Amino acid sequence: MQAAVTVTPARLPELLLGLATVRPVFLWGAPGIGKSSLVRNFADSLGLECVSLLGTQLAPEDLIGVPQIRDGRSVFCPPESIARDEPYCLFLDELNAATPDVQKAFYSLILDRRIGSYELPKGSIVIGAGNRATDNALARPLASALVNRLAHVHLDASAQDWLTWAGENGIHPWITDHLTDRPDHLWSKPPKTEEPFSTPRSWHMLSDALHSFGRDLDEDTLKVLAHGTLTPAHATAFCGYVKIVRSRFGIEAILKGEARWPSRLQDRDLLYYLAESFRGRLVKELPASKEHMSANGRQTAYRAKSLLVQLAEISVEVAQSVIASDPDGNPVLPAWFLVEAARDMPRLVEARR
Repeated sequence: MQAAVTVTPARLPELLLGLATVRPVFLWGAPGIGKSSLVRNFADSLGLECVSLLGTQLAPEDLIGVPQIRDGRSVFCPPESIARDEPYCLFLDELNAATPDVQKAFYSLILDRRIGSYELPKGSIVIGAGNRATDNALARPLASALVNRLAHVHLDASAQDWLTWAGENGIHPWITDHLTDRPDHLWSKPPKTEEPFSTPRSWHMLSDALHSFGRDLDEDTLKVLAHGTLTPAHATAFCGYVKIVRSRFGIEAILKGEARWPSRLQDRDLLYYLAESFRGRLVKELPASKEHMSANGRQTAYRAKSLLVQLAEISVEVAQSVIASDPDGNPVLPAWFLVEAARDMPRLVEARR
């Protein structure tokens, strides 16, 4: 299912308060963006116990129960985890990963709030959640009858929301500082191959590992941890950031001429990180039009072209990444600057072709 409108984690509790208390809700979102924890926190805010059922681990009889004979008649007895006397939040996690038979077993529970003769206590809420097929996750199509029994909400990752949460929950300062500068690294689309990718959950895992190793963490171990939890490009950038924290290098020092681009082969991750920071600074400070450019703007442009030449002398590939277009092929830096940079750096022009 594709999202026409999405909501951020900060917006979700208010939305669920008005919606989930009157109708069952299905929460869509990519893996690792916090769907489960958001539902548990919402249930806690209402004073309800959150009972989670994992769709991939259920069989139909786990819901409808097993038959017993009472007064000569068979009666299905739902499991103790569902059949409760007090109101609660029933969380159907990975609902769209369940088999069709299990999904069918949920029909009456979701719409009529009952299984057999058992009815959910008044005040209970039902929330389902699952990943999208486009996330390369286990996801089966929901039957139209089940789709129509749920109100659908699409959750989107928000760096601002996550950083606010991270600051209150002990996330390692290297991570919060890095993602403050690079909020676009919080989440990346799940790859088609089996490799780690960045999500709020994976950054949280990395934070736990950093706290566990403490100050004695060496560079090689850091690389293992970062590349074991994050998208490869994000892992390289993060390792470069940490190296900046631990060394004299920094984009400010380079811009002011107090330091040069690191040229050692073992500092290539640092070079990539600095180039990304340099690109972000140019996007922010260079005007879209050269006309009426201030003296500070002209000085920034002149210094930027000089630094690009120096960067190209170390690595054409890294210098090329500074002036590269976005994934859709649209220029990121102003056209007038790209023309001047191309004139000064023919090797970069050839590389871009």
